[in-house]
Amino acid sequence: MAEAITEYQRDNLCSVVSDYIKELILVGKYKAGDHVLEASIAKNLGISRSPVREGIKDLEKEGIVEIVPRKGTYVTTFSIKDVHEVFDIRILHEYDILRILIQENKLNDEDFRILTSLVDRMVYIVKSDLSDQEKVIQINKMDMDFHIYLWNKSDSKRRIKILKDMFFQLKMAMMYDTNETGDLMQTATDHYEIIEHLRNGDLEKCKTAFLNHINSYKQGNFENPY
Repeated sequence: MAEAITEYQRDNLCSVVSDYIKELILVGKYKAGDHVLEASIAKNLGISRSPVREGIKDLEKEGIVEIVPRKGTYVTTFSIKDVHEVFDIRILHEYDILRILIQENKLNDEDFRILTSLVDRMVYIVKSDLSDQEKVIQINKMDMDFHIYLWNKSDSKRRIKILKDMFFQLKMAMMYDTNETGDLMQTATDHYEIIEHLRNGDLEKCKTAFLNHINSYKQGNFENPY
């Protein structure tokens, strides 16, 4: 029994480490190519280096960090090809999510209220006096909240797992250069159109609105492959 408890605690600490490093990436504390020091992470979290090492290995499997033998751990740097691949994977699976939500009538009035409230907050942030960098950070996080909410409502566990992994990689790539996010107001308000077509049950218009939203990040560099 003691061994089982120890194993559970170790796994839980690994998740804490993984989430902590992801948060540092999202808020811009870690950028592409930055060195991730085990000792520093362990000290900040008040834990030993063993679970930090295991947590970093989990992040390596997700493609979030790279472990270079005899040199250390570094935040992954994405190439344009990498970003294109992540977009393609996201588009493919999120189209399926939208189809499930509409065909199975998964969303109710309360869901639409929550989704609209998220977009209202995005618009508020864009209009605020925050710095451009802070706006990008907050819009990216709320964008994640919006789409993850939809994914979870689909109850498609395997698609959700794939999308969450890919979506974080996408956000990492976007955070490296704020110019890659395009027009923040457009990025925020795109979501109103997605909500409208979800409410009306129009799958094709919803897919088009979603694709336009994706393209608003990359100024048309991603063409619809379908």
